[in-house]
Amino acid sequence: MIITVASGKGGTGKTTFAVNLAYALAKQGEGVRLLDCDVEEPNDHLFVQPQFTETSEVTVPKPVWNEEKCTGCGECAQACNYNAIAVVKGRALIFNEVCHSCGLCSYVCPEKALHEAPSLIGVVQSAPRNQPFFFAHGLLNIGESLAPKVVQAVKGHIHPDSINILDASPGTACPVVKALEGTDVAVLITEPTPFGLNDLKLAVAMTLKMGIPTGIVINRSDGEDRIITDWTDSVNVPIVGRIPFERKYAETYSRGNILIHEHAELEPNLLEIYKALCTLDKPASPLTSEQESAALTPMPATAFEKGQDLDHREVVIISGKGGTGKTTITGSFAVLSQKQVLADNDVDAADLHLLLAPRVREVHPFVGGTKSSVDSLACIGCGRCAEACHFDALRLNGPANAVADKTWQVDPVSCEGCGFCIRICPVKAIWEEETITGTWYVSETDCGPMVHARLGIAEENSGRLVTQVRNHAGALAKQLEIGRILGDGPPGTGCPVIASISGCDLALIVTEPTVSGVHDMKRVLDLTAHFGIPALIIINKADLNANQAEEIIRIAEEQQSRVIAKIPFDKTVNDALTAGKTVVQHGQGTASHAIKEAWQKVQQELEALT
Repeated sequence: MIITVASGKGGTGKTTFAVNLAYALAKQGEGVRLLDCDVEEPNDHLFVQPQFTETSEVTVPKPVWNEEKCTGCGECAQACNYNAIAVVKGRALIFNEVCHSCGLCSYVCPEKALHEAPSLIGVVQSAPRNQPFFFAHGLLNIGESLAPKVVQAVKGHIHPDSINILDASPGTACPVVKALEGTDVAVLITEPTPFGLNDLKLAVAMTLKMGIPTGIVINRSDGEDRIITDWTDSVNVPIVGRIPFERKYAETYSRGNILIHEHAELEPNLLEIYKALCTLDKPASPLTSEQESAALTPMPATAFEKGQDLDHREVVIISGKGGTGKTTITGSFAVLSQKQVLADNDVDAADLHLLLAPRVREVHPFVGGTKSSVDSLACIGCGRCAEACHFDALRLNGPANAVADKTWQVDPVSCEGCGFCIRICPVKAIWEEETITGTWYVSETDCGPMVHARLGIAEENSGRLVTQVRNHAGALAKQLEIGRILGDGPPGTGCPVIASISGCDLALIVTEPTVSGVHDMKRVLDLTAHFGIPALIIINKADLNANQAEEIIRIAEEQQSRVIAKIPFDKTVNDALTAGKTVVQHGQGTASHAIKEAWQKVQQELEALT
C-alpha cells in the first residue's frame, strides 16, 4: 500500500502525522517504509534520527558548451523555451538554475558545440537497517529547481509488500504531483482556520483531479471545526480523524521527539485513522470550480493613491518551511506600514488575501508556457518522440500488441513544453499550443495596491508566475512613486523562492524554535547567501523552546545574519486567523506587541540601506 501525506500549505502537521503514523504501524508489527519526498526541506530524519548507510546521486543531463566548436549562431537560445541560454557576443551563456534538462539545445546545435553531461542536482539517502522501519529521503541541492527528479528517485525505494508512507511537500505544484503519482490513498492534513480551508480546497481539487481516494485529518482541532466540516460535507470528502490542539504536543515536536512515545493517547487515534484510510473509495468526480475556491471578481475602484518616492526598496518575507507564521507577519506589517505595494509571491498557495480582503481591479490570465499534442491520425507510431523526451511525457495510445494501432499521446501533467518532440517527429504529427496555467490579479487594499496570483492545480512554471507578480508590483511602485514593496514569499528553497528573492533588497526569514525550524532556516540562509541577498531573522513562537531559540541566534551570527525579533507563543494569534484578521488588528496580546517592535526594526534596516 502507498499512502501519500500532503497538505495545501506547510505547517499543518504533515510531517508530524507521517512520522508518528509510521511508528504506530510499525509497533503493530506491520512492515513500514517512510519515504520523505519533501526534497526541498526534508524534516522526517530530524525525528527518526536514522543512520544513513546508502547514498545515491540524482543527476540530470545538462548542456556543456564547447567554445572551440561554437560559431555563435544562436540557434540554441532560440530553441530554448525556458530562457536558459543566451548568446552574447558569440558566447553561449547557460543558466543552470532555470535549465530543465530537456536536451533540445544539444540536438539543434549545427556544430555540436553543446553536449549533454550528467549534472548533480541532489541525493537520496537511505537507512535500510533503521528500526523500526526502513527510511529514506531526498535532498535537492540549494539553487536547483528540478525537485520532481529527486522525488522520483526517492520513490524508487517503494516496496510492494510494505506499507509505504510518502511525506510530500506542501502545496499543489509539480513536486507534490510527482509524489502522488501511483499512490493508493492520499491523506490531507489541514487546520481549522481560513488559511487551512483555503489551501485544503486546492489540495482536494488536486487529488480528486488525479482520481486518488482522499481523506482529511484536522490537526489542532477544537472538536467542532465547522469551518472545515461545512465544506467537506458539501463536497463529500470524508474527515478520517482529528488531532487536538494542545501546547504540550507543540513542545514535544519542538524538541524533535516522537509524539506517540510521550503522549500515548495519540497512538490508537492514528491507528483508527489508518483503518479509515484503508476503506476509502475512489472519488466519483473532481471538484467544480465553485467548490474549489471562490472566484475573485473585479470591482469598480478609485485611482490608486500616489506617493512621493522615486525609488523603492523591496522586502520579501520567506521561510524555510511553511506554517512558521510568514503570512501572518506579512499581513501585520502591511497594516503597520500602510505605504507600500504588496506582492503575494506564494502563487502555489496564496493566503495573504484572506487577511487583507483585496478588492480586485484587474484579472489577467497567465500563459505559463506551451504543451505538446499529437495528431493520432497523422502519427505513424515510430516512437522517436518518446525516445527523445527527457520527461517520459509520451504514452502509448492503443493496444500494445497491435502494431497498427500504436500511436502516441502526450501526458499533459508530465509534459514540460520543451518542444523537443515537435522537432524530432518525422511526419510533423505533433504541435504545441500556449497554455493558461494560472491567473494574476491587481487589487486594492486598505494597506496599498496588491499584486497576487493563483497557479492552476498541478501546473508548472510557478517561478515564472512569481516573476510576473514581482515585475508588475515593481512597475506599480515606480508608476505610483511608492517607496516600498512588501512581498510574501513561498516556503522552501526551490524555483518559486529563487524567483521571489532574486534582486530584492532584504529577505526576512521567519522561523520557529523547533528542530525542523532550525534545519530549514539553515537551508534558506544558504539560499540567500548563494544569491547575495541580505537576510535577517524573526523567531516566531520564540518561547516554545529556549534552547532552540538560542541555537537560531548562534547560527544567524555564524552566517553573518542576526535575529531582529522574537515573537512569543500566543493563542490570540490563532484567534485572529480564525476571525480572518491580522494579529495587530485583532487585539493587544504579547504577539501583537512583539510584531509592532519587529516592524520598527525592519524600518530601521531599510533606512540603513538607503
